[in-house]
Amino acid sequence: MLRLKKIVKDYLVADTKVHALKGIDLSFRRNEFVSILGPSGCGKTTLLNIVGGLDKYTSGDLYINGRSTKEFKDRDWDVYRNHRIGFIFQSYNLIPHQTILGNVELALTIAGLSKEERIKKAKKAIDRVGLEGQYYKKPNQLSGGQCQRVAIARALVNEPEILLADEPTGALDTVTSVQIMDLIKEISKEKLVIMVTHNPDLAEQYSSRIVRLLDGQVLSDSNPYSELFESDDKSPAEEDEIKEVKENKPELKEDKKKKEKAKMSLWTAFKLSARNLLSKRGRTILTCFAGSIGIIGVSAVLAVSSGVKGYIKSMQDDMLSGNPITIREQALDISGVMANMTPAQKAEVIKEAGKVNVEFLINQLLEQYETIGKITVNNTITEDYIDYIKALSSEYAACVTLDYGLDMTYSIYTDFTPSSSEGVTPQTYGRSLSSIRTNYASVLSHVEGLANYSSFIINLVECFKQAPNNVEYIESQYNILSGKIASEKNEVMIVLDKDSQMTDLVLAELGYFTQDDFVDICIQAKENPKSDHANIKNKFTYEEILGKTFRWYPNDAIVEKNTDMTNPMVSYNYLYDESMIDEEGLELKVVGILEPKESISYGCLTTGFYYTEALTHYALEKNIESEFAKYIAKQPNMTLSSGSTTNSMTNTKMHYGVTYTYEYVFDGGAPIEAIGYLGNESMISSMMGMLGGSGLGGSMGGAKNSSYSISLRQAGGNDVANSVSIYPVNFELKNGVTDYLDAWNGDGDIVIGDKVITKSEREKITYTDSVGLIITMVNTLINIITYALIAFTALSLVVSCVMIAIITYVSVMERVKEIGVIRSLGGRKKDVSHLFNAETFIIGFSSGIFGVGITYLIQTIANAIIGYFSGIYTIADLPIDQALIMIALSIILTCISGLIPAKSAAKKDPVVALRTE
Repeated sequence: MLRLKKIVKDYLVADTKVHALKGIDLSFRRNEFVSILGPSGCGKTTLLNIVGGLDKYTSGDLYINGRSTKEFKDRDWDVYRNHRIGFIFQSYNLIPHQTILGNVELALTIAGLSKEERIKKAKKAIDRVGLEGQYYKKPNQLSGGQCQRVAIARALVNEPEILLADEPTGALDTVTSVQIMDLIKEISKEKLVIMVTHNPDLAEQYSSRIVRLLDGQVLSDSNPYSELFESDDKSPAEEDEIKEVKENKPELKEDKKKKEKAKMSLWTAFKLSARNLLSKRGRTILTCFAGSIGIIGVSAVLAVSSGVKGYIKSMQDDMLSGNPITIREQALDISGVMANMTPAQKAEVIKEAGKVNVEFLINQLLEQYETIGKITVNNTITEDYIDYIKALSSEYAACVTLDYGLDMTYSIYTDFTPSSSEGVTPQTYGRSLSSIRTNYASVLSHVEGLANYSSFIINLVECFKQAPNNVEYIESQYNILSGKIASEKNEVMIVLDKDSQMTDLVLAELGYFTQDDFVDICIQAKENPKSDHANIKNKFTYEEILGKTFRWYPNDAIVEKNTDMTNPMVSYNYLYDESMIDEEGLELKVVGILEPKESISYGCLTTGFYYTEALTHYALEKNIESEFAKYIAKQPNMTLSSGSTTNSMTNTKMHYGVTYTYEYVFDGGAPIEAIGYLGNESMISSMMGMLGGSGLGGSMGGAKNSSYSISLRQAGGNDVANSVSIYPVNFELKNGVTDYLDAWNGDGDIVIGDKVITKSEREKITYTDSVGLIITMVNTLINIITYALIAFTALSLVVSCVMIAIITYVSVMERVKEIGVIRSLGGRKKDVSHLFNAETFIIGFSSGIFGVGITYLIQTIANAIIGYFSGIYTIADLPIDQALIMIALSIILTCISGLIPAKSAAKKDPVVALRTE
């Protein structure tokens, strides 16, 4: 069944060729005990390794069951070692981190048997060598004799045809040696046993045949066996043996051969590697920690980036409420902004001793002014465009608000209590909100230290504003503290901040404070800025807020044509005092008090008083045909200048359309008479914002005759909206709104009802999406910072990869003996490679899990600390998908790091590996 024909084996040592075997001719019976004797270096072990398929012969041939092995491929040798050969080594060669059962079971695992069958056969083999019940002990818990019994059980478990023993008793005492030899002798009755030994006494006592070698040649053979498979001269007995071998050994049949395999599963490789790592758990933990440092760094950067983006995203819908998409008569061209966002190009300044260079500031200012002009566009908002906006689907827009430029402070009146002279009880009057504001501007101008800031302070607040026309939208962002949300034309409401506060300026301008109260607030603030205003009313009940009434009047009721010929340049007088008005106005009731919900940071309403869209339409309806609006409409050449106008034709100054005089008392003194100009405060401030305000998308600015247009709109003389605010449902649907607005500027026709508007009939309209611009810029900045930090922290990943490669190489050096054992049991080179790839995979996976876990721990602690001080508890938030990516990255990098060491392990000579100590 086994024959060596002219086997030659040469080794190349440095430049010298060593002849280990010199034409060995031997044949072996199916079952016999053959001992190979000879001095050291005669070729005994080399011969054994060639028979076992661990080493390759240089020339000659090895026949197995009549089949030549010249054409054997690696797979054939692996199957041969796994299914035909069982090895017993002098040093046992047990895998230390495996149990007895695991060591014996390994050959069956490579053979591809099921787990149940493996355990059953392995336990049977262990029982056979006298180690019943000790299945789960480790090799270091056994004696030398017991370890050799385990090795024998491992050699027998796959029921091989040939048992190869290399000095099986060399490391044992005499008593144990006898026990082992008796066991091998018993095995030789049913299998071919070939034993290499230096002990001639053991050979003589137990062997049925002794072959002596000297200098790589057969010196003698005590019981030679004829060449059954090659000789033409076969005796009848030999012919019968050949027939019996072929008939009774089904493994000789081709179909059986095809079913045989020798392959270690990936799962087995993982288990072996995992047990090896657990046996060195201290080093493994340190390795995983070191490998996780880079993962922690990158994950932390991603966590902060994601957390900040998540916080911004959570604020996006709120920010949209406070910063809707707007279309105004003057708007910011976003593309123009982006085009001008490049560093300024400065000319090189040449210094010259004794001379002073001139910086041409005027030139720079002109360049800046021209730049502003380039990024500011004028929109012509027509009725068609307004109809187009109104047709915007509610799927995308929660609310669309139209602004007509009305200033309700001139036409809304309320009770106001000015100061009176000493000894006289103050009286309450019905005053317009505009005159109350002008009154307080004058009061502030008399307060020492505040005179220079009077206009600035008064113009900080806009006390009466139009609310969005969607009650549900408002309800989604605000809690109703009392009453309801205003919806009718005669209803107004108050909006507080999250602390249920409203500024003293708004309350003063709306008449809730008397002039004396306001003066006290100003003086006390100047003298003691940290004062708690204990002597001043600092709380109002809901009843006090809701109980105050306001009244709206149309233009023709609050202005009257000037009949005083002593001042013919004044066309109209403004009736600032309600007692002067004959007409019955529209009474406005405060019907609700609102407060932002805790989750809202940027609501659609700021602190103040709000009237409804219904009142806006009512005011337009009443005022558009008023005499005053018609008068302003006839003055297209008038421009505003500090409360007076200049006739562009005659360059003659005259008071602007409407003036009024009023009295106020400051600090208990005599009544003071002042003159006011309708539109003065708001229009002057609008002009001051020509560059700044319009540059930010404001509706005021440097258009021709802009003051005339503003005045006409303030008086309700234009019923086409000059400003549109669109509140998208949420940030994700905002693109639906912008796409709809972009369609107006597209090439296709626009259909509004039955009307078709072609491209040539439409003027381009530029909208301002400030939130979109800000979010894009912020996210871009965050991405840039994130990439930079990742690139920096990725250096630690490179270091980790190098370290993992070194650790894996060390592991290869430590497990060389294990490599030899696996190869001797039929394991493939690929299986050895898988063994170390599995190890690096486990390290990579563990490092990834460890790194991500540490990142989440750091994230939790950081969020808790930052949240405690700032109230933001999600500044770091590593998403699950990114965490999984980081784990996968850790695995990929460690596996790449282990490729070279794993490949070197697979290439190791099994013979050399088994000899390694």
